[in-house]
Amino acid sequence: MNKGLKLHLSNLLEDTIINVSSIGGGDISQAYKVDTSNCAYFLKMNSVSALNMFKTEAYGLDLIAKTNTIKTPNIIAFDKFENASFLLMDFIESKRASAEDYEILGEQLAALHKCTSDNFGLNKDNYIGSLPQSNTTHNTWVEFYTYERLLPQLEIAKQIGLLSGSESPSEQRIIGQLESLFNGIKPSLLHGDLWGGNYLISKVGEPYLIDPAVYYGHSEVDIAMTKLFGGFGNAFYESYHSHFPSDTNTSARIEVYQLYYLLVHLNLFGSSYYGSVVSILNKYF
Repeated sequence: MNKGLKLHLSNLLEDTIINVSSIGGGDISQAYKVDTSNCAYFLKMNSVSALNMFKTEAYGLDLIAKTNTIKTPNIIAFDKFENASFLLMDFIESKRASAEDYEILGEQLAALHKCTSDNFGLNKDNYIGSLPQSNTTHNTWVEFYTYERLLPQLEIAKQIGLLSGSESPSEQRIIGQLESLFNGIKPSLLHGDLWGGNYLISKVGEPYLIDPAVYYGHSEVDIAMTKLFGGFGNAFYESYHSHFPSDTNTSARIEVYQLYYLLVHLNLFGSSYYGSVVSILNKYF
């Protein structure tokens, strides 16, 4: 970190920075722990063009925090400085999750999902990873998931040559296949990108959500993402499903919701995700 930015942050915090260390956790951005004489902060940095991404991340964290269901780190600032943008928030000292921690996380995520809306979507767009994520509102879940989730990612995959036109189903095919799976679904406030790297358990056992891609959608979307790269532990799912029980179509919907995230990974990281994407496309569409 250059001296100018360090001085800028010191002035912003009205405190003396005594140490800055590079850490993991920034994913597509650089991440740092910033220690002052009084507190510790988490700093994410990226190019100037990423400022809107940080802005929408801060908005999502604040939206979750205002539900009073599950904690998020307190946002200090998001801004640009010289040729970079940054997001500064409280640093949460974390520990490995125990079964009890997972039970609390399941309870609190269910409480978040009980926060509802009149429509599916959100009043502003955001990002999934570094890709734009459209949240244009729709009255039905099948329309939202088709037009704002699957079709945009399928189009990107075709444009960059990772899927052929014959491998990508039409909107009529998608809607026709999903209508029977998507009956009676109500909007829930979602984290939107809930894999194992996007929650923390504090040293005192309090769950925190980080790096959200929020919108109002089907609650099972967050559950689908928790299961895509390994799962969260039985205590989490038992606790959560005591509030949102599974039904006969849950396992099928989980795969259909994982398709969106696999398409995102295909478009961001390349052909290693092709087989998984095509497998789900062939199974359901």
